[in-house]
Amino acid sequence: MKKSYWLGCLILLAGFGCSQKQVGKTTGGDKQNKPNVLLIYTDDVGYGDIAVYGGKVPTPHIDKLAEDGLLFTNAYATAATCTPSRYSLLTGEYAWRAKGRGVAPGDASALIKPGMETLPSVMQSAGYRTAVIGKWHLGLGGEEGPDWNGALKPGPLEIGFDYSFIIPATGDRVPTVFVEDHHVVGLDPNDPIEVSYRKKIGDRPTGKEHPEQLKMMWSHGHNHTIVNGVSRIGYMSGGESALWRDEDFAQTFVDKAASFITEESEKPFFMYFSTHDIHVPRIANEQFQGTTGLGPRGDVIAQLDWTVGELMKLLKANGMEENTMVIFSSDNGPVLDDGYEDEAREKLGDHQPWGTLSGGKYSALEAGTRVPFIVKWPKGIKAGTISNALFSQVDMLGSMAAHFKVAYNQEQAVDTQDAWESLVGNDQDGRYALVQEALFSNLAYVRQDGYKFIPGNKGPKMVPWGPKIETGFSKEDQLFDLKLDTKEKMDLSKAKPEVLKEMKNELESIIGK
Repeated sequence: MKKSYWLGCLILLAGFGCSQKQVGKTTGGDKQNKPNVLLIYTDDVGYGDIAVYGGKVPTPHIDKLAEDGLLFTNAYATAATCTPSRYSLLTGEYAWRAKGRGVAPGDASALIKPGMETLPSVMQSAGYRTAVIGKWHLGLGGEEGPDWNGALKPGPLEIGFDYSFIIPATGDRVPTVFVEDHHVVGLDPNDPIEVSYRKKIGDRPTGKEHPEQLKMMWSHGHNHTIVNGVSRIGYMSGGESALWRDEDFAQTFVDKAASFITEESEKPFFMYFSTHDIHVPRIANEQFQGTTGLGPRGDVIAQLDWTVGELMKLLKANGMEENTMVIFSSDNGPVLDDGYEDEAREKLGDHQPWGTLSGGKYSALEAGTRVPFIVKWPKGIKAGTISNALFSQVDMLGSMAAHFKVAYNQEQAVDTQDAWESLVGNDQDGRYALVQEALFSNLAYVRQDGYKFIPGNKGPKMVPWGPKIETGFSKEDQLFDLKLDTKEKMDLSKAKPEVLKEMKNELESIIGK
C-alpha cells in the first residue's frame, strides 16, 4: 500500500506529549548554510481535507511533502478565523490581545504597523530576501484606510517584505483587484476605484438585485457588487481594467512565485505563499472544474494540490529542493456553506473536512484551529516522520529567530516561543500549552497532557449564520481530555475540578501577560 495510507492510519492513533519547553532570548547572527523557507499558508483547509490526513480528495503532491518530511498531528492555527491567525503567525503575538484584530473588512487600514516585530523582518535580519504572494487580509494604508488610486502603504513592504503581490483581503470582498508592492495592478487612472462597505456606489449590478447574472448564487451576506459573475461583500465602482478573474488565481500566484524564487541573488529566500484556495468563492480554473465529483469545494482542493506540485517542480528544476524548508499549513478549520450555494454540503459524500474532530471554522472545538501542518526539508528532516508535538503557528517567529540567532522584541512578540526542535522533528513533546481563539474572541486553552479548557461564555451554540457548525460555547466552564475524546463530547469539569481550576488559573496568567 502507499506510504500515505499508513501515515493517515497513524494520525488517527496519535496523542499528545508530556513535557514543557522553555523559551530563551537569542542574539547575534549566523549566515552559513541557510535553507530557503517556503511557507505555504492555505485558507479554510480542515484537518481532514488532505488525503494524508484521511481526506477523500486525492492530494498526491501534498501527501508527497509528508512522505518526504514531517507530519504533525497536534499543530494549531491560533484562531478559528483568518485575520487573527495571520496576524499571530506574522507577529508572534496572539491577536486577541488588542481590539480590532478580528476578521478585517476589505477596506481596513494596516493591522500590523511599521516598527512592529514580524516574521519577515526577522528573516530579513537573518540575511534573507522576503516575499508575500497571495491572500493578505491584514489591512492596507494608514488610519484613514487604503488609497486604492494611490500608494497603498503602510503594507507588507513596511513590515519586512521585499516584494508583495497580493489580493487585499479575500476573494469574496471588494475591491477585486491585485496589489503589487504599493499599487493596484493594471489600474487606469481615468477610471478610479471607489469602495464602500456601508452603501451602494456606482452602477455595477448587485447579486441581490440581479441574481440572473450570477454564475454562483449567494446564500447569505454575499449579495453586493457583482464581479466576474460572482456577487461579493461590499460595493465597488471603477477599476474595470484591474479586475481579477477568479479562475486565474492559482496560476497567477504560481507565476509570481516563480519570478521571485528564480531571481538571481546570493541570499536565500523566505516566501509567505498564501493561497486563496479553498476559501469562498470556490471557483477553480477550468482544468479542475468537475474533476473530483465533490463540487467546487473538492475541485479547489485539487487545484491547491496542483499549486503545491508546481512549486515543488520549480524548486527541483532550480536545484533548490534539498535545502528548502517547505512548510504547509492552514489558517483555520473547514467550513461548507460560507456564503455561496456551491453544493459543498450536498456533494460531500464520505469526505469529512474536520477529520476525527468536532467543530470547524469559527468554533472553539478542535476542528476550528487544529490544522494540517507538514514540513519538508531533505537536508534537515528525516523523511516519513510523524510528530505528536503540541505546536502553535505563533511560534514561527520565535523558532526562526532562535535558529538564525536573530534578536527580536520579546515584549511585543510576547507569545512566540523557540519551537525549532519540534519544527524539524527532534522534539516530540512541543509546547506546554497554547491558546485558541474562536468566534467573538472567545478563548480556549489546550495543554500538552491532552486537557482542554473552554471558559464559560454567552456565545451561541451554533454559528449564527449560514454554516451549520457547533461553536462549543456554553455558559458553564468545560473540560475535555483530548487523548480520550477528540470529539469533545464528555465534559469532565465536574469530575476533575482540580484540573479545571489549575487550567483556569494558567489561562488567566497568560491573558494577564
